[in-house]
Amino acid sequence: MDLRFSAVVLAGERPGGSDFSRELGLTASVLADVAGKSALARVIEALESSRSVTGGVLCGPAENVYREAPEFGQILANSSFSWIEPRSGPSASALAGIEHVNRFPLLLTAGDHALLSGGIVDDFCSRVSTLDVDIAVGLVPYPVVKAAYPETKRTVLRFSNGEFCGSNLFAILSPEGKAGPAFWTRLEADRKRPWRMVRHGGIGLLLKYLLGRLSLEDALETLSKAMGCRLGHVLIDNPRAAIDVDSVADRDLAEKILLGDQR
Repeated sequence: MDLRFSAVVLAGERPGGSDFSRELGLTASVLADVAGKSALARVIEALESSRSVTGGVLCGPAENVYREAPEFGQILANSSFSWIEPRSGPSASALAGIEHVNRFPLLLTAGDHALLSGGIVDDFCSRVSTLDVDIAVGLVPYPVVKAAYPETKRTVLRFSNGEFCGSNLFAILSPEGKAGPAFWTRLEADRKRPWRMVRHGGIGLLLKYLLGRLSLEDALETLSKAMGCRLGHVLIDNPRAAIDVDSVADRDLAEKILLGDQR
């Protein structure tokens, strides 16, 4: 029988807003309109339509932003999600959400994942349910993303056995998986610079990565030891899973894709 997941959606905002939210004149970037609906509304709808998810929490934005923007209350009004305040950064907010829900397995995603669908969620949850790990990450092969959307610019993780993009989909499959967010805190400043992230595993690992000799499996094994829990991955073959909306270019691409669906 398929497992049922609780969900944590991260929607924190930097003090003063992000460059993206300021450019659009919004109090929070997750409220960016994407083909007639906000990114956050699309994420909540995707989770609600999933067969695998049974509600959860929205972590963020800060209380003053949440109270001042009626859209947040409207989005959650008829959903199985509640709101909690974020913490000082994404990993601390993730841990707060995980501890608030305190049910496993648990799905973790981002409020700007505007192309998320119930099908993507169900496929990810089904795949991670077969793993004997504490944390699982979803990765999209970069060639799949490049073939579908050659115009998009994404952060690419380059290993000796393949190139991958993140999906903003994580599964915390056991209480031991809570060790991950504490470790992620040290990685947050380097999340857009993969070679710097690798250095947390030691100079040998960094050299292997820079020389193109580090496999994905070796990287996950090293990170597992550093985090103190078992880390695994699943591959997602839907290129939409790699597209989040944190820039005008990303918003325009997401709109193009969604409007294409309506033709």
